[in-house]
Amino acid sequence: MSPAGDNDELQSAIVRMAGVRMLFGSVVANENVNFDLRRGEIHALLGENGAGKTTLMRVLAGLLMPQAGAIFVDGVRARITSPLVAAEMGIGMVHQHFMLIPTMTVAENVALGLNSLRGWFPDLGRVAAQIRRLGQDFGLEVDPGLRVGDLSVAGQQRVEILKQLYRGARILVLDEPTAVLSPQEADGLFGVLKSLAAKGTSIVFISHKLREVMALTDRITVLRAGRVVGRLDTRSTSQQEIARLMIGDTLALDELAVGQGAGGPVLLEARGLSVRDRRGITRLDDVSLALNSGEILGVAGVDGSGQQELAETLVGLAASDTGEVRMSGRDITRLSVAGRLRAGMAHIPEDRHRTAIFEAMSIAENVVVDQIASSPNSRAGFLNISGMRHEAEMVVAGYDVRCTGIDQPIGMLSGGNQQKVVLGRALARDPKVIIAVQPTRGLDIGATRFLHRKLLQRRSMGAGILLISMELEELQALSDRIIVMFKGGIVGSLSRAEVTAERLGLMMAGVHQ
Repeated sequence: MSPAGDNDELQSAIVRMAGVRMLFGSVVANENVNFDLRRGEIHALLGENGAGKTTLMRVLAGLLMPQAGAIFVDGVRARITSPLVAAEMGIGMVHQHFMLIPTMTVAENVALGLNSLRGWFPDLGRVAAQIRRLGQDFGLEVDPGLRVGDLSVAGQQRVEILKQLYRGARILVLDEPTAVLSPQEADGLFGVLKSLAAKGTSIVFISHKLREVMALTDRITVLRAGRVVGRLDTRSTSQQEIARLMIGDTLALDELAVGQGAGGPVLLEARGLSVRDRRGITRLDDVSLALNSGEILGVAGVDGSGQQELAETLVGLAASDTGEVRMSGRDITRLSVAGRLRAGMAHIPEDRHRTAIFEAMSIAENVVVDQIASSPNSRAGFLNISGMRHEAEMVVAGYDVRCTGIDQPIGMLSGGNQQKVVLGRALARDPKVIIAVQPTRGLDIGATRFLHRKLLQRRSMGAGILLISMELEELQALSDRIIVMFKGGIVGSLSRAEVTAERLGLMMAGVHQ
């Protein structure tokens, strides 16, 4: 661990943050935080959900003004009062949730807000040419004329990085950049980041994935409860040491002991599901599966292989063109989402902002919103406020949601704490069937292990769990069986004993096993 006040480090720092303090009411997000970033390095910023990582970087990006502390850029004290001021200093931040307009083209999104392109007829041709040059230089090729909404998630991330590079960013902050990427897409991003660093760009990499941190970064700063608890050289540390600093625990996630599920009667069955989108493109192609009681059935596949459509069809968010869905032998194909929840199904959605939470509503309201008409949330047609609040308090306490209270708007929580509310709501009602889509996305080590144990506990109680995840290690660790999807269909199924990384990789590429 390197000493906090090393003069050589400070001399070489392109950014130095000293004594930063950031409060939200009575909640301390950052307390006396010192952080430095060197030229051309990839520096990991780690910590549990709510540890203050994103808050600290939002201060650097000009989105928040701290109550105390100083920021130095190139050795000169800087007053960063807005993102525009940060951009003028070469600081750019790529947020976990992209700041793009789907109906506009890549070039239009990159040009948006630039003073040099104001007017009735901005020169988008010049913007497009520069985007192509930057794409070639850094391995970020993307067609400037495409609508952003037609790009993959990885493509949209390229646009976000290009947008910052176009504005001259030499200090790049990436907040959970691989949270929405498949393993292959993440590997591509790492190549881009290494290329950027080699050409002098300084990168702050916020992540919960320790293997990525070990493979990609040069140095690590660890926050806990808003304070710096460790500064590490990546080459001389280990995942166990990082985990201990983050949560006070030396165990890594993959050390969680997982046994084989018993597997009982069929709880959920899909027969011949086919789905076409608005353009007539097949997204699900004759998919059939059976989920048993006391079983975790994993679903693997490259992002966009039909996993999202499968989940939405099973929970009733989307209708299938053909086929049927049965739960405990009952045909629920035409049943609404609410009806399926009442029948004992729970859903942990992939995109909490689109299908799970209302950001302006309180935590308490979000906990009960999907079953507001059911006991204990209502009685005889009237809301039972005490029952609602009790349920919300149980979720907050049971899932360690870091908040000021159940009346706090959920949109004010960190992404990981929002996810904890979603998880608590889904599992608090003893569901028989759990459709979990990327359930640990954005969660720290402790919260991820907590969720894994909750899922295993539910399995031991007889629930059937369909686990859709881009994290192959998570699927291998938890699943009793794994099915693999490719271009909307199922290309094969493997038992726990049959699963290897090589076989999964071949099946994800469309090779039948």
